[in-house]
Order: sequence, then C-alpha cells, then structure tokens
Amino acid sequence: MPGIKVKLVSSRAARSKDQLATLKGLGLYKFGQERILPDNPSTLGMCEKLKHMVSWERVSEAPPASMTKARRSKKQEAQA
Repeated sequence: MPGIKVKLVSSRAARSKDQLATLKGLGLYKFGQERILPDNPSTLGMCEKLKHMVSWERVSEAPPASMTKARRSKKQEAQA
C-alpha cells in the first residue's frame, strides 16, 4: 500500500488552534520533521488544509503498521 510523505516546512509559531490540531493529527511537531502516512482521503484533506505549511508527495513505501491498523479503546483491551 503506497503512502504519503509529509514534511513540515513552516514554523508552528503564531498558528491558529485549528491548524495546530491538524498538525498534531498528522504527527508533525518540529520544523523539518517528516512522516510517512497512509494514502487516504483524510490524510490528503489535512495536507490540503495545511498546504501553506507542509509539503507532501506520494511514495511507494508503506506507512508503519501502527498507522494502518484500527486502534482499540482501553475498554476493548481490558475485555480481550
């Protein structure tokens, strides 16, 4: 499964709370940081929203398995 390589190319300083929350959703915290994320509509939407702050490209590398599997709640983990 191909992924998207996203890089933070602009500082987080003086950004709105909404933009900072979107950066957190992408997992970008430091200037110059890169992440490989799943190629899906939600990731592309976040990149489009922050197009003035991030650069992105499609890559053939797959994102880490922890990024693609569904997360379980603490309640579900306790029952398992």
